[in-house]
Amino acid sequence: MKEVLIEDLKINPYTIFGKDWMALTAGDELSGYNTMTISWGHIGSIWDSGNKSNLPTIISYVRPSRYTKEFMDSQEYFTLSHFPEKYHKALGYLGSHSGRDSDKVKEVGFTPVFDYGTTYFAEADLVFICRKIYTQEIIEKGFIEKEMVEKVYPKKDFHTMYVGEIVKILISE
Repeated sequence: MKEVLIEDLKINPYTIFGKDWMALTAGDELSGYNTMTISWGHIGSIWDSGNKSNLPTIISYVRPSRYTKEFMDSQEYFTLSHFPEKYHKALGYLGSHSGRDSDKVKEVGFTPVFDYGTTYFAEADLVFICRKIYTQEIIEKGFIEKEMVEKVYPKKDFHTMYVGEIVKILISE
């Protein structure tokens, strides 16, 4: 994989999350890691950091029941890995099985790569390495469209939002 600048990246953010899905991963080789499939997320910029005009960021969402949340809460870095179409079934498996119960990464045949104090996968064709800079739980009173709460959160298990500064982007060669 080779590193690229965000300004040179040519992607459709709607497609890579909503259609293709991505693997959200936190943790490292020493303390362990977990990954889950996500289909919600945002890529953009926010906040003037002083040395850049705006920080390039990714926003990810994790429900409280997910094992990956423990790693997201305790770690400084996380990754989002995008995969070629042939891995879509593997991503389906990662999203429907818990890492608490088995080594699901091994079960789908992914190869972990440890970098920047976090984990991504060698099979990915695009990787965002992010430093966590903000978290916030989604709250019921924030919804203008109240029907969305019943539709998406009937158990009131609201996601936590994680904003990560994109510190490195890798693409397959």
